[in-house]
Amino acid sequence: MMKFLNTKIGRLRLIAFLEGISLLVLIGIAVPLKYANNDPSLVKMMGPVHGLLFLLFVINTLSFGIEHKWKFMDTTWKVILACFIPFGTFYIDYKILSRVG
Repeated sequence: MMKFLNTKIGRLRLIAFLEGISLLVLIGIAVPLKYANNDPSLVKMMGPVHGLLFLLFVINTLSFGIEHKWKFMDTTWKVILACFIPFGTFYIDYKILSRVG
């Protein structure tokens, strides 16, 4: 766990993982429960958590991309696009982030 916190790519990968999990919890558990049980409490709790992780992921991706001179159209936009797709951050971690550094 500490190896993820010691490097910028490690922190980006950790945020990507947490963002992906929060998206899956939000759309896979919280939203169905909201409509099945008419109880929006889990969505109200997970929504801001996911939003914060989303912003952290985008900001860290842009920062890392600038620092490592990623070409925006080749790499950076693919990494950012991944956070809009369920399981996207896990895929992008496997295909791009795990191979950096």
